[in-house]
Amino acid sequence: MLIPSIDLQGGQAVQLRQGKTLELEAGDPRPLLEKFSRLGEVAVIDLDAAMGVGSNADLIRELVTLADCRVGGGIRDAATAIAWLDAGAAKVILGTAAVPDVLSQLPKERVIAALDTWHGEVVVKGWTEGTGQSLGERLAEIRDLVGGLLVTFVEDEGGLQGLDPTRVSPVLEAAGGLDLTVAGGVSTLAEIAVLDRLGVDAQVGMAIYTGRMDAADAFAAPLVSDRPDGLWPTVVVDETGQCLGLTYSNAESLRLAVDEGRGIYWSRKRGLWRKGETSGQTQDLLKVETDCDRDTLRFTVRQSGSFCHTGTRTCWGADRGLAELTRRLDDRRRHAPVGSYTARLFADPDLLRAKLVEEAGELAAAVTPDDVTHETADVLYFALTAMVKAGVSLSAVEQELDRRARRLTRRPGNAKPEGSAS
Repeated sequence: MLIPSIDLQGGQAVQLRQGKTLELEAGDPRPLLEKFSRLGEVAVIDLDAAMGVGSNADLIRELVTLADCRVGGGIRDAATAIAWLDAGAAKVILGTAAVPDVLSQLPKERVIAALDTWHGEVVVKGWTEGTGQSLGERLAEIRDLVGGLLVTFVEDEGGLQGLDPTRVSPVLEAAGGLDLTVAGGVSTLAEIAVLDRLGVDAQVGMAIYTGRMDAADAFAAPLVSDRPDGLWPTVVVDETGQCLGLTYSNAESLRLAVDEGRGIYWSRKRGLWRKGETSGQTQDLLKVETDCDRDTLRFTVRQSGSFCHTGTRTCWGADRGLAELTRRLDDRRRHAPVGSYTARLFADPDLLRAKLVEEAGELAAAVTPDDVTHETADVLYFALTAMVKAGVSLSAVEQELDRRARRLTRRPGNAKPEGSAS
């Protein structure tokens, strides 16, 4: 599949030819990241750090909180790699530091080794220094210590002359089952489709920035359909993963959905369908994914109101669980009858605080499964009330938990001294 790439130099997104000549300035990387992240992970490369002439670290620390990023460039020791993983990077990309002593200190499933080659020789330090090693020789040293490889054919980078897939086959064989991403020269949708059939991802920058290739079209290049109309069945879910319904997409609707960041589909009866255009039940598009067979899409959306034309949240009826409770609490926050218990909780911070402490204490004292179940339900109810009162979404809390799960450096987790205000 497609891995969009954002290369940073002086705080701006840029594209270099062969790592040396500035070919394109794309400006503020944030809008690019917002669009690209709808299609999955995005490679964010600090060229200044890679070349040892500066750093875009502050900017990247912001970017990794906005999307799933593969961070690379200038990571030359385990401590720096761990710091990026703690900051929220989905993965780190190591080039010069992709050596056993460093890699052995890192979780292999979150490490990508960047093996950049110049006419067959592995090069390092921002493609400025040769190592005297071939790709196969370097790979033999680290294969068991990483989860993936990023191989860049530097002589083709930024040239838009295309990538010969026959160059990839020996690399794929040498990778020995590792996830493989290739970069350098990929410029057509057909190349992306061929690479995907080989089980290889394509990291693309220049072709997208210049308009030679649309990001959504590149994402769709490997997709297939067994339908006579060529449509792709599209499962629509909300931020919590709750399935809202089934729709269909084609290249045109997918392109518009990614460009506009909205739920836009292809109706089998009406053609192009912007969800909510007449009903007001709109969707913000958060992410597009494809299944393992490349014939079905999943849209993750932020749904306003109901999805189904019958007025229910989903096409299978009412929602339930924590997400439904959160929406119900939000509705009661705005419309609860004066004097009701829920209205009191939202209006009286002392009451809500007391209930949170009370219910947490009862959960801590619970022993039997039934008691733990009941007390956990109580704690969740009052915790969600506090969350809704503060204007925080359940998905924001889930994202925070996901970010914490990515951290390698752990706090001791000891209880605070009783009576401590901190």
